[in-house]
Amino acid sequence: MRVLLAEDNPRLAILIAEGLEAEGFVLDRFASLSVAWESMAVTPYDLLLIDLGMPDGDGVDFIRAVRRTGSGAPILVITARNGLGDRVGGLDSGADDYLVKPFDMAELAARCRALLRRPGGCLGIVLSLRNLDFDTVAREVRVGGRVIHVPPRERDLLERLMRRAGHVVSKTSLEEAMYALSSEVTPNALEAAASRLRRRLGAAGADVILHTAHGVGYMLVPAPHPADAGAEREAP
Repeated sequence: MRVLLAEDNPRLAILIAEGLEAEGFVLDRFASLSVAWESMAVTPYDLLLIDLGMPDGDGVDFIRAVRRTGSGAPILVITARNGLGDRVGGLDSGADDYLVKPFDMAELAARCRALLRRPGGCLGIVLSLRNLDFDTVAREVRVGGRVIHVPPRERDLLERLMRRAGHVVSKTSLEEAMYALSSEVTPNALEAAASRLRRRLGAAGADVILHTAHGVGYMLVPAPHPADAGAEREAP
């Protein structure tokens, strides 16, 4: 899940980034609304975290501008403004939730997940394909009910592929979802992650196949069962 953070306090921005990245989010942070707006023009975000008191404008006006574009991305306000009028104004501007500073990182992560689970959001609770399950809240991968260890980057890749199971997911969209703008990404990073994930799932007995569409992207599909092949041979 790719998140945009507009927060001008450097220390707090780093703490939020580290906390959410540990929860499996990919986060781009910006210290001004103008740069955040420019990034939104070229990068699709699943969730926006907006501080209201930014140096180059008011977050409420920014949220209204976002909604005028037709964007339905969930917006969570994070701010020190705790008055009733502030909360009402923030929500009426188009925000989906409102969190007052200081807050606990666990609560912020939980609110992010809750917003992404809403209808139209990108976060389902448990994704399943044959004997492979991905719990997006606990960030656990199970094969046949048994939890297997999958490193964070491979989990991000697996989640994207499971959400589009049976369809080729382009390399560009995978890289955008898995790596923050500030990340140093080697040319073969995605290919290496896919190769490791393929071996890991195979070793665990996952009943799926991770296909490579050379030059295009990757696709996760159910592995064919012997009975399926037999049925095909018997079909007239």
